[in-house]
Amino acid sequence: MIPAPRRGRHGRRTPHGRGALRPARLRPADVVRLGGTGLRTRPLRVFLSALGIAIGVAAMIAVVGISGSGQAEVDRRLDALGTNLLRVAPGATLGGQRTRLPAEAVRMIDRVPPVREVAATGATEAHVYRNERIAVGRTGSLTVLAAGDGLLPAVGGRLRHGRWLDAATERYPAVVLGATAARRLDVYAPGTRIWIGDRWFSLIGVLDPVPLAPELDGAALVGWPAARTYLRFDGHPSTVYVRADDGAVAAVRAVLPATANPENPGEVQVSRPSDALAAREATESALTGLLLGLGGVALLVGGVGVGNTMVISVLERRPEIGLRRALGATRGQIRTQFVTESLLLSVIGGLGGTVLGTVITAVYAVSRGWPTVVPVWATAAGVGSTLVIGMLAGLYPAVRASRLAPTVALAGT
Repeated sequence: MIPAPRRGRHGRRTPHGRGALRPARLRPADVVRLGGTGLRTRPLRVFLSALGIAIGVAAMIAVVGISGSGQAEVDRRLDALGTNLLRVAPGATLGGQRTRLPAEAVRMIDRVPPVREVAATGATEAHVYRNERIAVGRTGSLTVLAAGDGLLPAVGGRLRHGRWLDAATERYPAVVLGATAARRLDVYAPGTRIWIGDRWFSLIGVLDPVPLAPELDGAALVGWPAARTYLRFDGHPSTVYVRADDGAVAAVRAVLPATANPENPGEVQVSRPSDALAAREATESALTGLLLGLGGVALLVGGVGVGNTMVISVLERRPEIGLRRALGATRGQIRTQFVTESLLLSVIGGLGGTVLGTVITAVYAVSRGWPTVVPVWATAAGVGSTLVIGMLAGLYPAVRASRLAPTVALAGT
């Protein structure tokens, strides 16, 4: 007669009165410790696999960080230079012919109440050379512009060397070079003579680059009266720079064509230099997207490396898996062990890549004089992507390890 089953201590039915053996439960700390043991026994392989992940994460964070730092620098420059600068230039007729702004355009624009500063440059037909022995055609793409005395504050320009044109120098053969013009002519010291048109001019100053008026960088600037006296300048401005009150920029922009050229307002072009800077930043953001894609590919390659490492680890550790299975470890515990190892390996690479990407961003930004900006979402995305990659890379090896029968695994010893 078969005895009736008895109930154990917790009221559960046990066959023949004996307590059934159940596998021990692994606490989270035990799982992490067990996964870390598998990594510590193979340090070189772990380092190389984590390095692949780190390179991908570092590439992503560095691209986002450098792009963010560049954006912060553009914003800083715009805050310093102002976004209230407008540029007025002659347009074209219906037949495509180039027009001219009236000689009185600057005075008429200066009468608009919200306008704070207005200055102009005028294109001349003269060319600038290092000396009179340079061939006529070798201009270096440099221009000679007549400049009003208020040009420098209007465009937010700064002097690198010397002085600006003023009432004492604008009537005489004195010249100020833009940053690019000074570099191409290899002239920086005030007092140096430069050949412009058919006579010598004396250099009195050199400008820093002007972000809101880059056309000035490659120009030689002479006083308005001196240009009319020595360079046969006709007195018509080619570009007018207007500073308006911040709250009235749109209103001033709307009336500038009719104010600058009342007879033909449709032949006047009005632009905002800060919009060009924003467009350039948008172009750079497209390049940033491409580089992010390359960083994602690098991260994917690193994930493949992690998966390869875990597959090899399963093959090498068959005896260990068989022993654990013989001692009562369940398939779920084996899967958890190998998935944990893969996650730990990916997290190590992700954290290392985050640090490396931040350092690269900081070094590049400091070398360019930019503020260092590393978005929090970029670091979180980098670490989060490594967790996903670690999970996916370790899932197949973990399932394969859990399916090994104890007898088959121990047979490999």
